[in-house]
Amino acid sequence: MRLLVIEDDADLRNALVKALTLAGYSVDFVADGGAAEAALATDVYDCVVLDLGLADIDGLTVLRNLRLRRDDTPVLILTARDSLENRITGLKSGADDYLGKPFALSELEARIEALIRRSSGGVVRLINGPLEFDIEGRTALLHGKRIDFSLRELSILEALMKKIGKVVLKTSLAQQVSDWNHEIGINAIEVYVHRVRKRLEPHINIQTIRGLGYLMDLHREK
Repeated sequence: MRLLVIEDDADLRNALVKALTLAGYSVDFVADGGAAEAALATDVYDCVVLDLGLADIDGLTVLRNLRLRRDDTPVLILTARDSLENRITGLKSGADDYLGKPFALSELEARIEALIRRSSGGVVRLINGPLEFDIEGRTALLHGKRIDFSLRELSILEALMKKIGKVVLKTSLAQQVSDWNHEIGINAIEVYVHRVRKRLEPHINIQTIRGLGYLMDLHREK
């Protein structure tokens, strides 16, 4: 899952990126509204963490412009402007949640999880026969036993399980596991998929669709 953090305070921004990366997300980050609008116009995110007090373009303007483009990416406002009036304005401008500073990282992570869960229709667990994936806990079980995957391997597993029986393009997988600091190429995706496939065989089959990507077969009891 990919996040965009929009925060002008360098110390807080670095702390957020570190914590959210450790929580299993791919995280991009910008410090001003202009860079935020450019990122939102070109990349796809599962959730945006937005500060309002930006130096050039106010965060509310960034949010309103996002909604004017009919982009429904979940947005969590994270700001020192925590009066009732400001919260109401933020929510009416299109925010999905509003958290005032100072805050607990654990609460921020929980709110992000809730927003992503809500945007995906409330699904928290993906199941394909003996294979289960806990979206929030970022854990995979095969026949009830946990499988150790890296964070990028888990992201690939999640993408394949969300589209069981359908082709997931290599380019789409690369985008989901990349961030601006760590761009993942097609060759690396092939390596990650190979590792996932090896851990799941022979119970779950992942097909290679030549020239396109990969497809996880729907498990059928024999």
